[in-house]
Amino acid sequence: MDSEILKREEAITFIKDTFSKQLTNRLNLVKVSSPLIVMDGTGLNDDLNGIERPVTFPVKLLNEQKAVVVHSLAKWKRVRLKELDVEPGRGILTDMRALRPDEDYSPIHSIYVDQWDWEKHILSADRNLDYLKQTVKGIYEAFLYTEHQVQVYNPRILPALPPSITFLHSEELLQRYPGCSPKEREHKAAEEFGAVFIIGIGATLSHGQEHDGRAADYDDWSSFNEDGYMGLNGDIIVWHPILKCAFEVSSMGIRVNPDSLARQLRLKDCQDRSKLMFHSMLLSGGLPESIGGGIGQSRTCMFMLKGTHIGEVQVSVWPQEERQKASLAGVHLL
Repeated sequence: MDSEILKREEAITFIKDTFSKQLTNRLNLVKVSSPLIVMDGTGLNDDLNGIERPVTFPVKLLNEQKAVVVHSLAKWKRVRLKELDVEPGRGILTDMRALRPDEDYSPIHSIYVDQWDWEKHILSADRNLDYLKQTVKGIYEAFLYTEHQVQVYNPRILPALPPSITFLHSEELLQRYPGCSPKEREHKAAEEFGAVFIIGIGATLSHGQEHDGRAADYDDWSSFNEDGYMGLNGDIIVWHPILKCAFEVSSMGIRVNPDSLARQLRLKDCQDRSKLMFHSMLLSGGLPESIGGGIGQSRTCMFMLKGTHIGEVQVSVWPQEERQKASLAGVHLL
């Protein structure tokens, strides 16, 4: 068993190396160092859906000021683009490590999160649906290439991705699968198309609800796009052939500009955040226009190896009942 786990660890390294090289080449990114913690009260931590609690602790040498373990680096990366004076058309990539203690345990969810967090400087003219789709296609091509290389590495692992990704707005998804919950709609779309990019995550749809929640201050989900819907962001979701379910591997989008940030702060009733460091910088035009996102490293490895539990490709903490359930299914967690 130890030798099997060691082979799995080698495969994980192979996948991470292969995919990250493809991603940097296709999106014109450079790898940079990134933080595990940021100071509380700066607005730099990612608020995800706006309700998740971060891990918080006082720092002795900073007069007990509180620091937080990041949820992701969605906003930190944009500040870093400015600090590094990254030119338009080029971006940065980080190996992000985060803790999300409010995450629900499941075979595809862990409180430990590892992502390729990337951010790219764009021009105002690039704030459109075509630029978003071209970027998604570049990421998807990196997935396709990596899946092919994994089959070369281990011929027993068969590829499952379709040759191209399908774009659907969350409103189109609602109309296509009426009477279904958001997760059921994602399941049906992923099963039908194999790989989909769902546009407009966070916007209110025609039935008065969101497809899923998004914080107000990183993705632009409120601007009208060329298709007449709202949103310049979305999720990449693929069909997992073993679990037989929709499998999200990335959340991304064109980021808010001063206008959309002010609008989304109003829509989320959190205008008080405009006084925080990050938000005041952005509202005053002090940050570059950008597109960015996170791509799950463990999720990608799990999909590429056709695993059935995220604990097969990452080390985390699990409830005893989750470990027992996995063990009964013949799944060996790291």
